[in-house]
Amino acid sequence: MNAKREKAAARMSSRLVHGFAAMAKGQRLEPFTFDPPKLGADEVRVAVTHCGICYSDIHAIEDFYGISKFPFVPGHEVVGHVCEVGKAVKGLKAGDRVGMGWQGRSCGKCEWCLKGEEQLCEEVEKNGVWDPHGGFAASVTADSRFVYPIPKGMPSEDAAVLLCAGVTVYSPLRGFKAGKSSKVCVVGVGGLGHLAIQFAHALGCEVTVVSSSKGKKEQARGFGADDFVLAGDNERLRQLQFNFDLVLYTGHTDVDWTRLLWTVRTNGRMVLMGFPPANVSFDAMELVVHQQSITGSFLGSRAVMRETLEFAQKHKIKPWVELMPMARANEAIQKVKENKARYRIVLVNDGGRSKT
Repeated sequence: MNAKREKAAARMSSRLVHGFAAMAKGQRLEPFTFDPPKLGADEVRVAVTHCGICYSDIHAIEDFYGISKFPFVPGHEVVGHVCEVGKAVKGLKAGDRVGMGWQGRSCGKCEWCLKGEEQLCEEVEKNGVWDPHGGFAASVTADSRFVYPIPKGMPSEDAAVLLCAGVTVYSPLRGFKAGKSSKVCVVGVGGLGHLAIQFAHALGCEVTVVSSSKGKKEQARGFGADDFVLAGDNERLRQLQFNFDLVLYTGHTDVDWTRLLWTVRTNGRMVLMGFPPANVSFDAMELVVHQQSITGSFLGSRAVMRETLEFAQKHKIKPWVELMPMARANEAIQKVKENKARYRIVLVNDGGRSKT
């Protein structure tokens, strides 16, 4: 780096970053300024243009996970442009349009990191891109290995959602080899569910949607669902007994787990991607007799992240996105809480500091 660029980088590194933070557990976001984190040799700093809202952001504001540090700047569906690179970074340069999802780093030393499954890193609580501060801000800093070039032609707002919600639903479909012979049930038509339907349909699966909202039937079919069942329709669910190879739980509300488990076929799987609000309980007899499995799925590896973006681009998978200025973050969060978002809200960094 020449002297002129070094001076420019030094000026950028010394500027305060403007963002929005919860100052304590469960509080509304407030304008917040902070010193930019010192840039490590393998890190990049990204000027944020877009940042999606995930329900995990709300959970973190409420300290649902018990690891949030306040003041807390949420945001982990980030797209922007590289504005500074560490001296050891390769493959990225200033000006590149890039994005990152929930994971911004890993320990690099544990069993799972050494296997290339860094999403399962044993230091998971330290790996969020919002540590120390997330994407509801002018810039964010992360390990360059977890910063991904955005495919040419993909809208930034779409990429932001795919970097978290997209990889979350694509990873188990890919991992459990869903394809043309697979029957897949997507539980919930929300931020995750509307993408799970599209990915499963693009993979050639027969897709059934179970939802508590009758009004989402036509939308679910528009996303590629072959069938739609109301969650309270016990007769229809009984007809689907032992029917699905994969049942994907994509929500954050409680369901009748025993009745849902009935729909999983012998040697089939129920995959939890969302966080249920309470402990999951079910009748274990069918689980044993039919060798069913209940498993979780957390994000995806770096390779799967890149594949998610490529697959979505190739098959024209698009999140249903509502854009709002970042200065209206509190209003956007409230819409998500009230289940009024259709189906993801992406904040646009407009430079505003006091409209929340």
